[in-house]
Amino acid sequence: MRFRHYLCAYLSALVLSTACMADAFDAPVGFYSSATGQGATLKSQLGTIMTTGQILRTYGNFRDASVLFDTDPNNSNNILLVYNRASNSGTWDQGNTWNREHVWPQSLQPGSASNNSTGNLGDHHALRPANPGINSSRGNKPFGNLNSSGVFGAQTGGTYYPGDADAGDIARALFYSDTRYDSTLPNLSGGTIGDINTLIHWNYADVPDDFERRRNHNIYSSAANPSFFTNNRNAYIDHPEYVWSVFGGGNNDSTLAVSISPNPDGSSAATVDLGRVITGSAIPAAQSASIIKSGADPTYYEVTAAGSASSTVNGRFNAFVGGVGFDSLNVGLTGSTATAGLLTGTVTVDNIDVSTGGVGQGSADGNDVITVNLDVLDHSNASFVTGLDQDLLTIDFGTLAVGGTVNSAFSLFNLEQALGFTADLDLDSIIGSGDTGTLGSNLAGFAGLAGGGSNGFSASFDTSSLGSFSATYTLNLSDEDIAGATSQVLTLQLIGEVSAVLAGDLDGDGFVGISDLNLVLGSWNQTVPPGNPLADPSGDNFIGIADLNVVLGNWNAGVNPAPAVVPEPTSLALVSIAGIALSLRRQRRA
Repeated sequence: MRFRHYLCAYLSALVLSTACMADAFDAPVGFYSSATGQGATLKSQLGTIMTTGQILRTYGNFRDASVLFDTDPNNSNNILLVYNRASNSGTWDQGNTWNREHVWPQSLQPGSASNNSTGNLGDHHALRPANPGINSSRGNKPFGNLNSSGVFGAQTGGTYYPGDADAGDIARALFYSDTRYDSTLPNLSGGTIGDINTLIHWNYADVPDDFERRRNHNIYSSAANPSFFTNNRNAYIDHPEYVWSVFGGGNNDSTLAVSISPNPDGSSAATVDLGRVITGSAIPAAQSASIIKSGADPTYYEVTAAGSASSTVNGRFNAFVGGVGFDSLNVGLTGSTATAGLLTGTVTVDNIDVSTGGVGQGSADGNDVITVNLDVLDHSNASFVTGLDQDLLTIDFGTLAVGGTVNSAFSLFNLEQALGFTADLDLDSIIGSGDTGTLGSNLAGFAGLAGGGSNGFSASFDTSSLGSFSATYTLNLSDEDIAGATSQVLTLQLIGEVSAVLAGDLDGDGFVGISDLNLVLGSWNQTVPPGNPLADPSGDNFIGIADLNVVLGNWNAGVNPAPAVVPEPTSLALVSIAGIALSLRRQRRA
């Protein structure tokens, strides 16, 4: 019954703390605000923090309390044992299947452990549940062998390796005891408990995991552990970066960078471009980025994603063990691509060691920022008119006399949907039908017409053959070749007629212009023989206003054999037009 009571209290507290805190296992805000020094000063400050307000629990309490902080996350009825991480029933059975291991051997502490023992002998931060046989085989062997790895067990030189899963946990437990009970325990640096360099290495090689952090928090928490909470925490679990300043010699020469050329202050910047997509498309996969570490000393670093950025590495519990090294992480973006624009965010890498070896090193190492960008684009929009969505263009060359080739200019536009974020336009293919041999164009496929841009072309009419002609060109266009691209179609229609005689072309040069006007005006009010369209374009056997209208109605029609400049009317033409106007005015008055 007592076991179930404790378990229910633990689970309720865990749910409550998760709902109330960004990280359920973090220390309360300001808990370490007085830890501002370095080296021996920092150690003294941490000792005060871990002592102030502590409720001393006993060695005997651990029998019932362990189930509240050593719980197997995959089986709430069990606990995880130290060294082999075996899952075992959490119910105390008089030490038959698990007993209480002193990480700092009791034979190397003052006094002898009993169920009423407090201090480091009974401190729950310094005790772990263990398999009795494994506990016995470890005995009071010191921890050591820097390059050990794999499973737990005795090593050469009379040392003991706690196993990969617990190496860092054991080191931080020993750092806790040495700091909290500094005046009553042998100096950790003496080597009787463990090799100090090995313990420091384990602190960086095996960072605090969720099991260790939950354990630390629940030993402290009155909500998670109402009967046996201690109200103190292991500072080296909450802040493993303190280890180097206290135990590693103080100065830290590490520098982190996200590019090969960091600034003098240690800061650096890199950009990851995820490319371009059309609105509504999936965000491209994250890309790999690197954190480059230089300097001999180990360090912890924090990774923080902001904006729409995401990272596969996050938080403060990331470390380099020392020397030059590389860590990789995948950075990407989250969010919506429903709206055109720049989707962006940053991933910041912060060297969080608390000591420095110089400018741009350790705590003086400037932050490193990876910027992640994605251009989200509106669809391209092809048109024959700027500022207006027009998908059909008809070019009518009219009726022309037999002659050469006539051209007419036109343009294709990519209308800008969103300023600076419109997909490029591609002309993929052109399909012609009808009289394409007579009515043609210099249209050709293209790619990459930017939003707001245009390409100029011309349509042509070959007037060497008589008849009426028409041609249709279907233009198959699409967005640039990126995710979400769609296609669109524009239609170009060309029509024209070639006539043996061009109405109004009195001089027969294939063009209606000033010379034809002069011929009409020179024969004004004269009667002409029937059936001669070159002399009488209106066909009424009289040169008058009807003929003038024919000429003016086809003005500039045909192929101009003269330069492109339109000539000024001759004096005769101007005087004649004035006389005609005056004559017509008098007739209307009569």
